[in-house]
Amino acid sequence: MTTPHTIPSNTASIFDTQAQLQQDYNNVRAATLELCMPLQIEDYVIQTAPFMSPPRWHLGHTAWFFEMLLTRFMPEYRIHSEEYLFYFNSYYEGFGKRINRQKRGAVSRPTVQETMLYRSRIDGHMNILIERIPTHPDAPEIMRLLRLGLEHEMQHQELLVYDIKHLLANQYVPSEQATMPKSAVSVEGEVEFAGGLMQLGTNAADHLFAWDNECPRHTTFVNPFALDKRLVTNAEFLEFMRSGGYADYRWWLSAAWEWLRSEGIDAPMYWERTEDGANAEKAVWNIRDYRGLRSADNNEPVTHISYYEAAAFAKWRGKRLPSEAEWEFAAMQHDSAMAKNAFPWGNAPVEADHANLFENKLWCCSEAGSFAASPQGMYQLIGDAWEWTSSDYAPYPGFTTQFDEYNDKWFVNQKVLRGASYATPRMSVRSTYRNFFAPSDRWMVSGFRCARTLAG
Repeated sequence: MTTPHTIPSNTASIFDTQAQLQQDYNNVRAATLELCMPLQIEDYVIQTAPFMSPPRWHLGHTAWFFEMLLTRFMPEYRIHSEEYLFYFNSYYEGFGKRINRQKRGAVSRPTVQETMLYRSRIDGHMNILIERIPTHPDAPEIMRLLRLGLEHEMQHQELLVYDIKHLLANQYVPSEQATMPKSAVSVEGEVEFAGGLMQLGTNAADHLFAWDNECPRHTTFVNPFALDKRLVTNAEFLEFMRSGGYADYRWWLSAAWEWLRSEGIDAPMYWERTEDGANAEKAVWNIRDYRGLRSADNNEPVTHISYYEAAAFAKWRGKRLPSEAEWEFAAMQHDSAMAKNAFPWGNAPVEADHANLFENKLWCCSEAGSFAASPQGMYQLIGDAWEWTSSDYAPYPGFTTQFDEYNDKWFVNQKVLRGASYATPRMSVRSTYRNFFAPSDRWMVSGFRCARTLAG
């Protein structure tokens, strides 16, 4: 939901960059298809809620995005279908009329087979365009937008994980599912941080890719604070529920209380009451997810939580949610006051033992303490679940948009989430990544950890 910057061309030859883009393009496109392989033909066209999209639409929309590059940079290319332009556009007003998001599942054409052929056709032309990069007069812009397209498609891979879960949950059988690791440590308590001046965000030259809303890197001040070592677990959230948390107005923001009552919310999304008792303390809850129907009384991070629910729990616990500056301070703290590491574990590239991400193939959150801690003793700041912060989603000082309809149009009524989830592709991960959703949203893999203000 953002726009990129790329490393200046003098850091690598154009042929090296071309080869890397070709490899990444093939890998990303194949990963999207692999996600859909276990689906039956009927599954592709179902839209289960206004905020969800049919898998067929994701497959076509990500092809549509690359077709827009072809129309700009390949003179001989001709649009495949005006009907496809209408159906597979999302919210880009500048590219013409589009179908209402809530009606993406209300039409049966283009068919799934036609969508797959469309995707294959676009891939063929894109491979030709990539081959032309070294001699193309617009090579820098093609490379920039191609990288954007790959990051955009990886976002839709994560959205596909959300949408397929809402559609099928445990009826979906992944092509590969790894064994759940068992945590060897008990993670409790919090870490105190002295705060002070810090550099928040990043700059264009710091990464192969970064969204424009992560930029520019700028100085801000963080007061002393403490942050929980781990995310709030299902078992902890169950305590909140059994104490009557959903029925006690004291913990809820005014808008949250109205949302709670109007929507009839009494548990996180995907929780199912299996023993209906009048007393909330005696209710038995399970969670239905990709790994089946399982007891909610477990040590995995609670997910599919709205900002409203996270804030209510934090207040009930006598704490609060961290700001995004506090979260980034904890995730990237370095020995020197104004420097920072790339990730909680240091500057090493992301590997399987660092975080629970899409390539780990767990298909759910891992137990607290399943992955290595940061030097400060923080667990799972990256991976497992996106973490709500108290920060409003707004531009950083000096922000410059790179694409008018991709990021800055959302700078209102949204809250920032940090980290990543088990559905986030590894190549997308950065500690400066700013995700954002409305406070009532909870269909994504969203969790939280609590913070506390320190004196001084």
